[in-house]
Amino acid sequence: MNLKNESGAATAEYAIATMAAVGFAGLLVVILRSDEVKGILFDLVRSALSLGGS
Repeated sequence: MNLKNESGAATAEYAIATMAAVGFAGLLVVILRSDEVKGILFDLVRSALSLGGS
């Protein structure tokens, strides 16, 4: 039988998944730094707290 040597394949897959996660985290940081998103999140938290205090 001729089996392909796949040693290191799992490590490569982990590296690709890690790079994708880092890219996604960077995108989230850019989005969350915008003033519009900060305002939306602030309003959301404020309305949630005011509903809880009623």
